[in-house]
Amino acid sequence: MVFAILLFCFANGQNKIVVFQSDFGLKDGAVSAMKGVAMGVSTDLKLFDLTHDIPAYNIWEAAYRLEQTVPYWPAGTVFVSVVDPGVGTTRKSVVLKTKTGQFIVTPDNGTLTLIAASLGIDEIRQIDEVLNRRKNSQNSYTFHGRDVYAYTAARLAAGVISYEQVGMLLPNEVVKIPFQPALKEGNILKGTIAILDVEYGNVWTNIGADLFNGLGMKFGDILHVDIFHNQDKIYSGDMPYGQTFGAVDKGKALSYLNSLLQLSFALNQGDFAKTYSVASGSEWRVEVWKK
Repeated sequence: MVFAILLFCFANGQNKIVVFQSDFGLKDGAVSAMKGVAMGVSTDLKLFDLTHDIPAYNIWEAAYRLEQTVPYWPAGTVFVSVVDPGVGTTRKSVVLKTKTGQFIVTPDNGTLTLIAASLGIDEIRQIDEVLNRRKNSQNSYTFHGRDVYAYTAARLAAGVISYEQVGMLLPNEVVKIPFQPALKEGNILKGTIAILDVEYGNVWTNIGADLFNGLGMKFGDILHVDIFHNQDKIYSGDMPYGQTFGAVDKGKALSYLNSLLQLSFALNQGDFAKTYSVASGSEWRVEVWKK
């Protein structure tokens, strides 16, 4: 029986790995409950955390953390993403399979905006909650992360069900959060402030190295930066382009390419976001050009 399940998993691409993210925090038992449900399906599963520190209800940050992380995990990995302010409403519960072979179990509420664009949608299926719901949980309406998502993810990852048994096939479309994609208009690059490097207050954009390199910037060249929240200009200034934070004096601003090779802004040993009241999300955008 065990050998048959292993063959089933291999044929269907699952690898017994489940990765969780949520806005639950770790102050109560919510995350542990989800993992307990998963282990109740199979103790052979390998459970990991992406993060549980997504700000409450922040669907955009959930979308970004998936895009930041999913590509580094092998095909067959099953992700559970629960940032679900509409829990219990008519929003769909889905499992998206990326073109690179990972599975994401989540509400279709905008969480899939970025990963669908970057990795592509191989298929997307709506969870059949008659088949894929924790036993005796039908009267629970506010914890789908435990009762539906962790349970479905565990069954899929363990090979108890195939991907086809998740539920009916949907069109290859997801609910999208509008945002400014990275692009070049003349000599100006435009993009979104995708996320903050929260521990240090650095500002990360979605402008990648390939696009940025089109400006012909060399280390030490000056970049002009305008940051907007909706239509309001929050910051305007010039800063050098540096290879490391130490390229400028302590407390001075610089632009650099972060670990994901995206254009970012920082204060050396300071907090750029706090100093200039900058945040992140789809309503935050940036325009830059070489001085």
